[in-house]
Amino acid sequence: MTDGLRTGTDGVVRCWWPGDDPLYVAYHDREWGRPIDDDSRLLEKLCLEGFQAGLSWLTILRKRDAFRSAFCGFDPDAVAAFDEHDVERLMADAGIVRNRAKIESTINNARRALAVRDEHGSLAAYLWSYAPSEAPAPAPRATADLAATSPASTTLSRALKRQGWTFVGPTTVHAFMQAVGMVNDHLEGCAARPEVERGRRAR
Repeated sequence: MTDGLRTGTDGVVRCWWPGDDPLYVAYHDREWGRPIDDDSRLLEKLCLEGFQAGLSWLTILRKRDAFRSAFCGFDPDAVAAFDEHDVERLMADAGIVRNRAKIESTINNARRALAVRDEHGSLAAYLWSYAPSEAPAPAPRATADLAATSPASTTLSRALKRQGWTFVGPTTVHAFMQAVGMVNDHLEGCAARPEVERGRRAR
């Protein structure tokens, strides 16, 4: 590994963090950093970043299908209608992370998402309004260049908290912004970076 880059068993140079796990490699290559505009997918990613706190993202990724089934595909209208019976159902679901506070947070955040949609037309329109400038940022050259937070994530975190969202601290929001393409934090030299940047510019 050099400066945060790693050559996989397939000969592709990519960021170090997926290692050789096929699921993680596919996530890195096909999803991470690619722009998302769908409200359900954005809610999913924001909520799963909250579930990930204290765990590895790979743990959440391996459970993602179970999360999608348990939370109705993270459809905001459906999840916002969950009640205490749903909380107990989810607490009994071994396929997901059974943390009551995070489960209740997801239901709360779905309700907050509906309020945002009513005011701004879509959750996507609101969240993307906090993305950094369209001008491409310099590519991170090494793992050491990657910050855990950013001014944009801190601003969005504060805005969400004022509206009643939970589990949306600056670090969680920064990871969310990286994942959904609001920033391109694939390292310089990673094979995915140029394609991700093209997708961001075409958005």
